[in-house]
Amino acid sequence: MPLSVALKSATVPHSMNSILRVLAFWVLLIAGTGTVFSAQVMVIPLKGEISDAKFFFLRRALKQARHENVAAVVLDMDTYGGSLDAAVRMQEALARCNARTITYVNPNSGSAGALIAISTREIYMAPISAIGAAAPVSAGGEDLPETMREKTISYCSSYFRAVAKQNGHNPDIAEAFINKAQEVKVGGKLIHPAGAVLSLSANQAAEKVDSKPVLAAGIATSIDEVLRKAELSGNVERVEPSGFEQVAFWITTLAPLFLLVGFLGAWIEFKMPGTWLPGLVAAICFIIFFTGHYVAGLAGWEAPAIFAIGLLLVIGELLVHPGTILPGLLGATLMAGSIVWAMLDRYPGQSWLPTTGELIWPMIKLGMAFGLAILGVAMLARYLPATTIYHRLVLATANPAGPSLPPAHSGFTRVHVGDEGAAASILRPSGRAVLGGEPYDVITRGSFVEPGTPLRVVAVEGSRIVVEAVENC
Repeated sequence: MPLSVALKSATVPHSMNSILRVLAFWVLLIAGTGTVFSAQVMVIPLKGEISDAKFFFLRRALKQARHENVAAVVLDMDTYGGSLDAAVRMQEALARCNARTITYVNPNSGSAGALIAISTREIYMAPISAIGAAAPVSAGGEDLPETMREKTISYCSSYFRAVAKQNGHNPDIAEAFINKAQEVKVGGKLIHPAGAVLSLSANQAAEKVDSKPVLAAGIATSIDEVLRKAELSGNVERVEPSGFEQVAFWITTLAPLFLLVGFLGAWIEFKMPGTWLPGLVAAICFIIFFTGHYVAGLAGWEAPAIFAIGLLLVIGELLVHPGTILPGLLGATLMAGSIVWAMLDRYPGQSWLPTTGELIWPMIKLGMAFGLAILGVAMLARYLPATTIYHRLVLATANPAGPSLPPAHSGFTRVHVGDEGAAASILRPSGRAVLGGEPYDVITRGSFVEPGTPLRVVAVEGSRIVVEAVENC
């Protein structure tokens, strides 16, 4: 399948076994131990189209390999190609891997797969297999327009020449995979003439010229034979992808939307305490956000734990000790920090302080969600009180906490528009007020009113009394 310039993305959740190993890693690390597990090999299958879902899976597996301190990572590859963007990000993830990296072409490594293969230190081929033909085309498989094709080929050729050289492969071969004008000679022997993009069979890739293979370190009939020829021993662990990868892709892609709905739901719940539905929606959105980023291999469970701590501090500021400011400010900071942390692409062993480049996209996503949330809050405050749903939610709320008052009147014949009184409890926006010396359930038009604030009745709609604060002259 031809190489696609289209962009895609996603990854896989840890198994329970993996989670236990990760927990053990951190316990031993804190205890000051060096190596966590004995040397072993991790086999990562890359089957089918190269996509962002495959990138998420590879990234998660490589992070797990680093947690477990494996000696080598083997990519069991069978692909005709896919997204160039995903292939580049896979290359970047492999470059971060501190273990020995090997690709086993079993049996196809076409297009984007060839570019991923040269991103590993060693390549082995199945007896009947092929690698190459990585010329860039459009997402639909058609040739790119001439100017774009030349730009893409020029850039990709330079990029993957550098990748090949870094991993000990012939950079001319990497360029010939992409650029049909590139001729390949090894030790004075013509391997590939100009005029077509390069593809190599197993025998061609493993052929030795001047005692050095053209590309592949050897031919192997199985993963076990690859391990024997590569002189690798120890436990072999095979990591498998799952159907959650694509789900994680959509969750991480739509992260600002989940954050937006979460922020708005939390605000509505705060304004109408006891309605539960907005708070439940907010909780579900934040759970989906953190779970998706965990599945995508970005966040551990530390991020949602810190978010929960921050949320408790904010709730304490609002309900337990209002006006102290510091706990609420600290809680909001922890919540925002945990959201950014969940979106950071961090690898074990990296400095705890993220770089500016790592922070850019998480901060942009958080800023988008927060900006849209402010706009949404302004619109809800303006239009929500006039809706039927809002009236039903408000009437369903529990009485807010406050001083004990006798039951409110069920009849409102003595309450009229223009009557004045004072708030007997916090109005958020519903609560209790004293009007004409008697307590009543009242509601504002979305505003927050402190106890003792002078009020004026602006509407009486059956059992519903709408009030507003009276400004002192």
